[in-house]
Amino acid sequence: MVPDHTPGSAYRLQIHGDFTLDDAAAQVPYLKALGVTHVYLSPLLQATPGSMHGYDVVAHDRISEQAGGLPALERYSAAARAHGLGTVLDIVPNHMAVPVPESLNQPLWQFLRDGLDSDYASWFDVDRSVDEVPLMPVLGQRLGNAIAAGEITYDSDALVLRYFDHEFPVRPGGPADDLEALLHRQHYRLASWKVGNDELNYRRFFDVTTLIAVKVEDPAVFAATHELIGKLVAEGIVDGLRVDHPDGLADPGGYLSDLAGLTGGAWVVAEKILEPGETLPAWDCAGTTGYDALHEVGGLFLDPAGETPLTSIYSAFSGEPSGFADVVRTAKREIVDSILLAEIERLVRVLRHLGQLDARWADHTDRHWRTALQALLVEFDVYRAYVTPGQPAPQDSLDRIADAVTRACAADPKVTEEIEALGQLVSGAALLEPGLDAAVATLLAELVTRFQQTAGPVMAKGVEDTAFYRYHRLIALNEVGGDPAVFGTSLDEFHAASLDRQAHWPASMTTLTTHDTKRNEDVRARVAVLSEVPHLWTDAVRRWSTMADPYRSPAGPDRNSEYLLWQTLAGAWPLTLDRALTYMEKATHEAKQRTAWIDVNEGFDSSIEAFVTGVLGDEALTTDLEAFVVDTLLVPGRINALAQRVVQLTVPGVPDVYQGTDLWDLSLVDPDNRRPVDYALRARLLAGLADAPVPGIGGLNDEGAAKLLVVSRALDLRRRRPELFSPSGSYEPLQAEGPVAGHVVAFCRGGAAVTVAPRLPVRLGNEGGWGDTTLELPAGRWADVLTGASYDGGALRLADLLDTFPVALLERL
Repeated sequence: MVPDHTPGSAYRLQIHGDFTLDDAAAQVPYLKALGVTHVYLSPLLQATPGSMHGYDVVAHDRISEQAGGLPALERYSAAARAHGLGTVLDIVPNHMAVPVPESLNQPLWQFLRDGLDSDYASWFDVDRSVDEVPLMPVLGQRLGNAIAAGEITYDSDALVLRYFDHEFPVRPGGPADDLEALLHRQHYRLASWKVGNDELNYRRFFDVTTLIAVKVEDPAVFAATHELIGKLVAEGIVDGLRVDHPDGLADPGGYLSDLAGLTGGAWVVAEKILEPGETLPAWDCAGTTGYDALHEVGGLFLDPAGETPLTSIYSAFSGEPSGFADVVRTAKREIVDSILLAEIERLVRVLRHLGQLDARWADHTDRHWRTALQALLVEFDVYRAYVTPGQPAPQDSLDRIADAVTRACAADPKVTEEIEALGQLVSGAALLEPGLDAAVATLLAELVTRFQQTAGPVMAKGVEDTAFYRYHRLIALNEVGGDPAVFGTSLDEFHAASLDRQAHWPASMTTLTTHDTKRNEDVRARVAVLSEVPHLWTDAVRRWSTMADPYRSPAGPDRNSEYLLWQTLAGAWPLTLDRALTYMEKATHEAKQRTAWIDVNEGFDSSIEAFVTGVLGDEALTTDLEAFVVDTLLVPGRINALAQRVVQLTVPGVPDVYQGTDLWDLSLVDPDNRRPVDYALRARLLAGLADAPVPGIGGLNDEGAAKLLVVSRALDLRRRRPELFSPSGSYEPLQAEGPVAGHVVAFCRGGAAVTVAPRLPVRLGNEGGWGDTTLELPAGRWADVLTGASYDGGALRLADLLDTFPVALLERL
């Protein structure tokens, strides 16, 4: 879908208590001067107090008080409109928060109080086939022990049960003298937090028990939870939407159609994570939020010649498997065996009930169904199968299911019969049979839906949040929706992907950094240089590891975590101790190998802290590390950063610039990438670009005017000449000629804008530079919007074009 009012570009702002909507309004003049057409805001509905992201919504009928509420939104909107800027808003349809105290979420509170009699009984996705009431796993110890310790109290005046800061409503119907009897009367069951992963009976966001799923597939629930959003669009306060986690929904396609109806076909993108080779279904939206483009663009700057030596050093140094697929399989197996067991058990119950109603699926034990489900989910390699109950499944979905069945049967042949039956069931084929019993049809539809709602969390927790923190061959590849086993993007692959986006999803978003990326674009750009200097990297790692010997202990770190640290320091240097410690704590806990958030290994954690502290306090080691960064990585890393940015800003799609990345930004995963942004500095540097000569790419502590030049001039060109980059425009790959033709990516947009960016700058230098390599410009007179230089069409020497600045963006005059 290509809406009439597709944004030209967007700048993402994270709104929270420390950066409110009034703060956003104050930056509107800068964003206007930068060249964006739309401001892209994080979720604004009322969230849990203190939330730094807004995805933990507690009320759909009001704007976040900590962001300033509706008055602040109106002030922001007036400022944006006065400067001609539109607004894109992130929304969260899949879930709501289970806050502390629970009374902050009034729909949930009334549901817990009144049960099935509540007006909100249809809101929350609770499985009542095993327990009549939702499980609330909040206790720090077993229920009986919590009662005996006096930790649970009853306030008869307020009619609430309290457990420390938690509050739960008491069911109407009279007092109870006995606390345990009172607890058993409620429309919920209090339990130890340790029970949650095994017995939780409400759907959640991934494995986050404090986020309870909302059934937006119910028309009444959709209407109630989207009334304010529809009003904001209708009143022109919001122009476009970003939909968080559509894979969690029962029917993403149906939801997006409903949203299009509500908004009159506004520009909507879905946070859909596509695995390599996967295509977006024909949903009623403009496309994805851009992780696919992130990998296509970033992969251009990886040297395939570095794959073998980097694999060798990683395997030799860490002792870890050299193949990513094995790491993924192990990680996903652990996830389905532990933190997502409750989701597996829900599917097992559906299968058990199905066998009780239809003999075709009878006489399979729960144990066999469970084993088969786990095996199939481990081998299922995308977030969804895109099967809609009652409709024929797309052929590519059937193929993926069949491939997963084959691999699962090979991995666990003892349950081949169950795996093959599951493949047939989750494909939805049985639902298409004529004369199907209504009760059986209901169970089949639930199985199809629940399987897909479970496949996404298994992928997210197994791959992104576990395997990506275990496999460190080259961490520039470990990004959401990517495959670290795929070492880069060829020119042909990149152009083919860009042509495909222009043809099918021309209004899709493109990005390089988001609030969810594991490390920001400039870190990845610098780490990518390691693929060009694997032997220098090998020597450096061995040298630093030897120098760091005094700081290790029998408790740790393990060699794999150490290898991650060296890449992180090289990619994000200069890095303060606090930032490094916070990152390594998160990385090692997410890896779940030697420590974890719910199974803390204090000895290992202390060893990591001591090692990182020792390394960063060792002057000789940090001097050596900084010299390696400055002498080997800094300049080519910045060339990569400028190159990938100018490409991302001009390829087909709507470019997104994440807050702060308009200058050099070496942030790591959250919370590091949500630190305050110095907009005064950016405004000052932007004003200076009007009269200053073309900035160089600078030294280690350079502020980043060169990147700001690329961002601002590219956005300005898009805004001045929107027809060149429009969904109805054109994309034409340009091929260089000469000895190093493979070192440049170039393309023409709309016949009048040409992007030229170098690739693999270290190897280019080793090969003697551009020499006589040329690029054939279309006819006419061209001006580089970055340097001001002008050129005639025809064969243009790249040595002349890229002499003043590493990248070029040409506009036909």
